[in-house]
Amino acid sequence: MKKLRHVLTLSDLTVDELKTVLKLGEDIKAEFKQGVRQKRLDGQVLGMIFEKMSLRTRVSFEAGMSHLGGSSMLLEEQHIGLGKRESVKDVSRVLSSMVDCVVFRAKHHETVAEFASYSTAPVINALTDKSHPCQALADMLTIKEEFGSFDDVSIAWVGDSNNVAASLIEAAAMLGVKIVVSSPEGYRFSQDEIKELTQQRQPGFDLEFIDNPLEAVRDANVIYTDVWVSMGQESEEQKRLEIFKPYQVNANLMAHARRDAIFMHCLPARRGLEVTDEVIDSPQSRIVEEAANRMHAQKGLLVWLLEK
Repeated sequence: MKKLRHVLTLSDLTVDELKTVLKLGEDIKAEFKQGVRQKRLDGQVLGMIFEKMSLRTRVSFEAGMSHLGGSSMLLEEQHIGLGKRESVKDVSRVLSSMVDCVVFRAKHHETVAEFASYSTAPVINALTDKSHPCQALADMLTIKEEFGSFDDVSIAWVGDSNNVAASLIEAAAMLGVKIVVSSPEGYRFSQDEIKELTQQRQPGFDLEFIDNPLEAVRDANVIYTDVWVSMGQESEEQKRLEIFKPYQVNANLMAHARRDAIFMHCLPARRGLEVTDEVIDSPQSRIVEEAANRMHAQKGLLVWLLEK
């Protein structure tokens, strides 16, 4: 039996383990493109709990598990009544006795952490308010494919310092990638958060904060943004739309980056707000490749966690 491991943030992996997961994702994707689908998780079952809506995460995990020879089941929040109909502790102990792994997308990171503390099966964070490790895995796989390695790659994050940005910084630190963050005042990471995200920093990693987004992207190979108003922040929408206007990724901003720069977005996007159509639909955009890599990167994670 393998030692029980959970992946709630990327810090639950060592640097070598992160590299192993990404390599597995690369290799499995290469096989997939050749029509090979090894049943490496034959007979294993993935339980998926979603408290928030999902397209890429749900489909990528379900399809990936099927390709690997396993099966999956969706457990919607309204059917479980987590914390209302039944306690987190009881759901965790019962569910983990029946499935081989649990994927959990939750409104609050503390819920996933509590669930994992009682689970006898590996738990994967499929997005919380704190972290989105699966997205960062796909992002790094996409960047590696684009540039061949992480050497001399610079990422510019433009917009809200949110859960996706947190996991991206964590991945950059662990893989020795330079990253520049440009966020408006009041929407930036605290020093304590930065310290936590960069605990496993490797040579080559550099983190810089630049207020002006045009300056922030000047040396960037990758321009990355996300929605200004995430699920659960609807009451702040008008205020946020006004504050983040200068941080829109448009043709002018892209012109200030390197000529070979690519655009990335975790999706869903609100076109015309954080990014314009001319950028998201341009030859520089890698949003489709990035989304597709969710499945391949997560296959690598599932195989690493579950393969006998």
